Amino acid sequence: MARVLLVDDSESIRLLYEKELEEEGYEVVLAASGEEALDILEKENVDLVVLDIKMKKMSGLEALQHIVQHIVKEKNNLPVILCSAYSSYQDDFSSWLADSYVIKSSDMSELKGEIRRLLQKYGKE
Repeated sequence: MARVLLVDDSESIRLLYEKELEEEGYEVVLAASGEEALDILEKENVDLVVLDIKMKKMSGLEALQHIVQHIVKEKNNLPVILCSAYSSYQDDFSSWLADSYVIKSSDMSELKGEIRRLLQKYGKE
């Protein structure tokens, strides 16, 4: 069973996505901030990260840079999906470090498809 780290500062989004992803058969680890996500990544193994961009203190783009610079070197093949309500961040060069960019929606089929695709690509499913 693949472990997905879901990072979002909105509790309702975390709970909704957790339920949906668990129904898909994933083990879901939750983080409410970029800092919490980095702490989890230092201590635990996960197979994929779903990362919100607009968060207090540390943005998802800042967390993504840290993940790419420090975590990915230690844990090869850690795919990251940026998941944001704002499409404008797709044009930010920092967002290009992610493996995928998905616009938040009540229809989670695109996100689920990207998770499946990336886990298969990296041999984690």
